[in-house]
Amino acid sequence: MTEFNAGFDLGAVLPGGPARGALRGVVVLDITRVVAGPFCSMMLADLGATVIKIENPKDPDYAREFPPLLTSPGGEAFSAFFAQYNRNKLGMTLDLSRPEGKELLRTLAGRADVLVENFRGGTMDKLGVGYDELRKVNPRLVYTAISGYGQTGPYRRKPAYDNSAQATGGLWSMNGFPDRPPVRVGTIIGDLSATLYAVIGTLAALRHAERTGEGQLVDISQQDSVLSLTENAVVSHTVEGKVPAPLGNEHPFVKPYELYPCKDGFVFFGGYTDKFWRLTCEMFGEPELAADPEIDTMAKRFTPEVYERRVRPLLHRWFADRAKLELEELAGDLVPLSAIKDIGEVIADPQIQARDMVVDVEYPEFGPLRMVGSPVKLDVTPARPRGLAPQVGEHTDQLLRAFADLSEERIRALREAGVV
Repeated sequence: MTEFNAGFDLGAVLPGGPARGALRGVVVLDITRVVAGPFCSMMLADLGATVIKIENPKDPDYAREFPPLLTSPGGEAFSAFFAQYNRNKLGMTLDLSRPEGKELLRTLAGRADVLVENFRGGTMDKLGVGYDELRKVNPRLVYTAISGYGQTGPYRRKPAYDNSAQATGGLWSMNGFPDRPPVRVGTIIGDLSATLYAVIGTLAALRHAERTGEGQLVDISQQDSVLSLTENAVVSHTVEGKVPAPLGNEHPFVKPYELYPCKDGFVFFGGYTDKFWRLTCEMFGEPELAADPEIDTMAKRFTPEVYERRVRPLLHRWFADRAKLELEELAGDLVPLSAIKDIGEVIADPQIQARDMVVDVEYPEFGPLRMVGSPVKLDVTPARPRGLAPQVGEHTDQLLRAFADLSEERIRALREAGVV
C-alpha cells in the first residue's frame, strides 16, 4: 500500500509519533463534513491511517461551529463536537471549484489509498473530480461515497439529513408508543449507521486493492443503512403482510423484556427464559413461583393476557422499593438486568472506564477534552483515539510540500490566489 513518505514527518504533527495502528501506511483523503463522513475517516485514523481532512478555505466544515465549545483564556472558541469526529487528522484547505484545486486533488488522489466524501450523489462528478475521473490517475483508489440515497436510483440527487434516512428507511415509523405519533431515534442513527457500513466497505475494498491492485467505488446510502437496522420488519411484511408499528418499550413477543420502574428510575430486565425466570424468582425470595403452573414456562409468560395479569405485577412489586444500582448488584452475573443510565452515569460507569471508552485529549490552547474512545479493541495494533483535530488548513503547507511535491514558490502562489 502507499506509504506516507516523501520526507514528511507525521510524528512532528500528531502527538505520540508516527501512526502504529493496523492501517499504518494507508493514506486517506477526507472531503467530508458534519458527521457521517468525518466519523468514518476518524475511525480509519484511530486505526492508524494517515487522514488528510480537506476543507474549502472559504467554506470549511460548518460543524466547527456546533456546540459545545471549548474556550481559550483569550476567548478563542473551538467546537468539541468537531473535535470528537475529526481527531487524529491533518488539516488542509483546497477550493475544488477552481481548476488549480481540481488538479491538486488529482495529484493527491494519485498518491492516496482512499478518498471519502459525503456530498449528495453526483456532486463530485459535477465538479469534475468524481470516481470515474480520479480512478484514471489512480486505478487502486478506494473511493468511499456516503450520501442520503446513494449514487444510483431516482433519489440520488435529493438532499438528505439523518432524519431523512430515519423517515425513508422505515425506522421512524416503528419507533415510539402505539397510542402516539412515531418518534425519531434519539441520536443520529442514519449518519452513524452509514458511517459503520462505510468503514466496513472501505476495509473490504482496501483488502481487494491490496490483493489485485484494483480500486472500486464504495457506495453507502443512509436510507439503505437505516433499513438494514429494522430487524425483522422486512420479512414480517414480505412473509406475513405485517406493517410493524411502534411498540414502546415492549418486544413484539418476548416477555418479560422491557423497561420497568424502580425506586429511583428505571431498569431493563430481560429474564424471559425458563432458566433466567427461575433464577429471578429465587433472587427475590419466591422460588415457588418458578413452578406456578400458570407462569412456569416461557410460552405461558409470552401470552399477553398472562403477562399483564401475572408477570408484570410481580416485577413491579419486586422492583418498586429498590434503587436501580441495588437491583443491578442483586442481579449480578445471574440474570440480565441493567440500570437505565443517563450519560453522566455512563461516563462514570466502571465498565466504560475499564474499556477506555471515555478518553482525555489535551488541547494546548483550550485544556483537556473528554470524548468517546474507540469501540474497536485490537490487542496487537490498538486504536489510538487521543489525537487532536486540526484547525482549518493547519497542515496545508506541509502537505503540499511533502505529499504533493510543490515548491515554496508554488505554495505561496496558490495561497495568494485563494486556491488553498
